[in-house]
Amino acid sequence: MRTDLRNAAAEVIDPKVVTDRRLIPNRSPQDLPAFCRAIIECFAAALRTA
Repeated sequence: MRTDLRNAAAEVIDPKVVTDRRLIPNRSPQDLPAFCRAIIECFAAALRTA
């Protein structure tokens, strides 16, 4: 899929964690520490606005 995206002139990035509002996916179990940090930051931000 990456090759197809590059051939279509897309910029392919591969961060450990992506945050999109309340959706926080990660790539693999090896990225769990970064995923946990992102979840904690999301929860903390929600508490600050509550």
